[in-house]
Amino acid sequence: MRRFNRAVLAAVTLSTAAGLSAVPAAAHARPPHALGIANCTATACHFDVAPGTYDVRVLLGGEAAASTAVSGETRRALLPETATAAGERVARSFTVNVRAPEGEPTGPEGTPGLDLVLGGSAPALADIRVTPASRHTRQIFLVGDSTVCDQPGDPYTGWGQQLPQYLRKGLSVANYADSGESTVTYLANSALFPTVQPLIRPGDLVLVQLAHNDKQTDEPTYRANLETLVAGIRERGGNPVLVTPIVRRWFNADGTLNNGTALLVNGLGVDHPAVIRAVAAAQGVPLIDLTAQTKALVESLGVEGSKALYLYNEKRDNTHTSVHGATVYAELVRDELVAQRLVPRGGVR
Repeated sequence: MRRFNRAVLAAVTLSTAAGLSAVPAAAHARPPHALGIANCTATACHFDVAPGTYDVRVLLGGEAAASTAVSGETRRALLPETATAAGERVARSFTVNVRAPEGEPTGPEGTPGLDLVLGGSAPALADIRVTPASRHTRQIFLVGDSTVCDQPGDPYTGWGQQLPQYLRKGLSVANYADSGESTVTYLANSALFPTVQPLIRPGDLVLVQLAHNDKQTDEPTYRANLETLVAGIRERGGNPVLVTPIVRRWFNADGTLNNGTALLVNGLGVDHPAVIRAVAAAQGVPLIDLTAQTKALVESLGVEGSKALYLYNEKRDNTHTSVHGATVYAELVRDELVAQRLVPRGGVR
């Protein structure tokens, strides 16, 4: 394979002819000095690019009716399934974060470059173009645990893994959530907040959801850790957003979740959502109350209906979400981002 300067990304047009083999774009359609090579099959594309943020424009559709979704890197949902009629072409764009490790920060490195997977019931890609994102692109960093992270293996899925599909070009999700992390470990591990903080640029959003693993963290320490995260984000010009944790699916006999297990009250009596709400109010930080929203949703679905949100059927797991559950919870986050004017309405799908 030819090797090029990895700091420069090719803009490559791919034809659906001959099984979507790579075909360089016409010279007039390529930006100056664009170099690179891409390979595409009927179900996947690879771009040999350096870590960074990239805009992807796809032209979906084919001669027959089709329905195409796009995911990438470590099982990230990047574009919702889009239907096209026979002969129709539909353009969609999104912005993607390429990093190493590509999934959880303490996990394996993953595959270098950008990998995209074409899914949906009948995928059809007519054209694809990848270019470096503008320096004005806004990042949404995610600081969290296993319920948020880019989970490497099916059926586990974090809500942060599903969020990118709801954002349009110009908004990118950089998911630095990591399984097993508490506020204590997230601050202490050099691969986590010490890595995230220098990447934050003025105007970036940083969503923080840490509580599930603070089982032995006392209240003064937990509060201080949240305040440290908020201060560290603001130090870089970023905009912190505190997120209360998703509930555990742990029902009382009366069909409610009014218990410490479901509502994330640890063994020391620390009510994590209550502390998060208090810190958000005291620090003037936007709050996304996922605890309240997921509690209402799970209770409304009941004991049986709520099983599909979690991995109860597959793993008897009432903490971690299925693809379906993570998608539903990502939609809740999207709606709150818009409702609180943290992102423009036109920036979401």
